[in-house]
Amino acid sequence: MKIIQELSENIEDEISDAHKYAKLALEYKETNPVLAEMYFKLSNEEMGHMQILHNQVVAIIDDYRKKTGDPPEAMQILYNILHKKHIGDAAAVKGMFSLYKGEK
Repeated sequence: MKIIQELSENIEDEISDAHKYAKLALEYKETNPVLAEMYFKLSNEEMGHMQILHNQVVAIIDDYRKKTGDPPEAMQILYNILHKKHIGDAAAVKGMFSLYKGEK
C-alpha cells in the first residue's frame, strides 16, 4: 500500500531529524545550555511527530482489517520490517535523551 510506504518514509525523516537535534543538544550541553535545551526540545517535538505518523499507520491497518480482513501478506511484511527499523532508530534517539538528561 503506497500510503504505508509514504508514512514510513515520513517517520524515518522525523526520527532522522530527532537524532540530528539530540546530537546537537549533547554537543552544546556544556558550552551553551540554552541552545542545547532548544535542540533537545526540537528533538522531542520530532519524536512526537513520529508518533503521530506511526499512529496513523496503525489506524490505516486497523481500518483495513475491519473492512476487508487481514492485510495482504506483502503489506504486513513491509510494515513489520519498517516498524522494527523505526523502533531501533527511535531507541537510539531515546538513548541520546538519557545521555542529555544525565540518566544511566
